[in-house]
Amino acid sequence: MIDGRQIRAARAMLGWSREELLQASGISMSALLRMEGALADSRSSTLNKVVKALSLAGIEFVTRDDGAIGVILKAQKPPQAPQ
Repeated sequence: MIDGRQIRAARAMLGWSREELLQASGISMSALLRMEGALADSRSSTLNKVVKALSLAGIEFVTRDDGAIGVILKAQKPPQAPQ
């Protein structure tokens, strides 16, 4: 399960504001605030929208067997010059 801290960390790594994540994911501000604050279990469909938006931007969510969690920003390939 993705933790609210991972969502906040992912936004920080991308330099995204909450508004930018809302635009990319199509969820409401109240849903995002609940997710990031872990105030309530979010619906899986809402969480999936957030995970998809962040994953498309290059974020990988990590959960280790020992319970450690985190996020990784995948290396972006430099644009190739037109040929």
